[in-house]
Amino acid sequence: MNVNAPITKIKLLNPESPNKSTGIIGGKSSGLLNWNDIAYPQMYDLYQTLLSNFWKAQEINMQDDIKQWDFLTPAEQDVFLRINTQLASLDSLQTPTMYQVMDYVTDSSFKAIFAVISQQEAVHNESYSYILSSLVPLSEQNRRFVQAKDDPIVRKRNQLILDAYESFRENPTPLNLFKLAVNSINLEGIYFYAGFAFFYNLARQQKMLKTSTMISYIQRDEMQHAYFMAQFIRILLTENPELNTEENVAYVYKTLDAAIQLEKEWANVILKDIEGIDLTEFGEYLEYLANKRFRQLGLQNVYKDRDNPMPWIHVFSDEMINDTKSDFFEQKSRTYSKVTQSNGFDEL
Repeated sequence: MNVNAPITKIKLLNPESPNKSTGIIGGKSSGLLNWNDIAYPQMYDLYQTLLSNFWKAQEINMQDDIKQWDFLTPAEQDVFLRINTQLASLDSLQTPTMYQVMDYVTDSSFKAIFAVISQQEAVHNESYSYILSSLVPLSEQNRRFVQAKDDPIVRKRNQLILDAYESFRENPTPLNLFKLAVNSINLEGIYFYAGFAFFYNLARQQKMLKTSTMISYIQRDEMQHAYFMAQFIRILLTENPELNTEENVAYVYKTLDAAIQLEKEWANVILKDIEGIDLTEFGEYLEYLANKRFRQLGLQNVYKDRDNPMPWIHVFSDEMINDTKSDFFEQKSRTYSKVTQSNGFDEL
């Protein structure tokens, strides 16, 4: 396989090909999906996990947060609105990007998972708008979305992701697909988590708990998305050894490190006035996240091998969110497979 040659868009139906795909890209597949006959059966388990996560923003009653909003400090309100719209902006990019990848992936089971991920990113995007609509007028919402688009530090931070996404959009080669997948892990497994930390810091102070409930649902989805993209990359490199080069492994290390450095720079600007967040500790948290992504990719830790350096965020960690959610305040627990209007963060 020529890793720099454009991939052909997959036809909807190829009757002469087998139903079980012979490769996730460049393989043969009829286009019909029989979940009982797929090349990677573990994808069905992941698909079911994603479906069990289904939720809607309107299931969370924002009345408590509406009452608390005016009691936040001006710095907290400002950062709340800035991070909310920045996260929404990233989700706006992720939905169409995941749909585009579907056009070039041969394996129908992977297409189905990309479709679910794209839909969930659209739900996340709407949830940020739902939060905003509960707290500030439309004029302020619009101003903050313009700010998210124009802020130089945010644009610099996001350009790393955009460059990889646009490269694949303009030239859909196997190599560019690999780079897109690596940067999707940056977006879903590092950038999002860094933004979530601010809302969890409010929650541990008993502030804006309904928003933190919503964020924890989003994180539960993003945890699975980042895991899937790591699996996608590993399978892509295994099936296509031409991609499994020292140069591309070095690209993973270099690109995730670039994301960490950009995120540290962003944090030192946007979180510097937020009580409860130590920026040195926050930087170590980012490195902790990057190490986790390296291990998911089958690579070695780059940064110091450490436990989560922000112990207060442990209740919101992937390990806690994955199966059950323990309450930070009352140490009760509930399963995380169903969402109802009455099971907000403060009622766990």
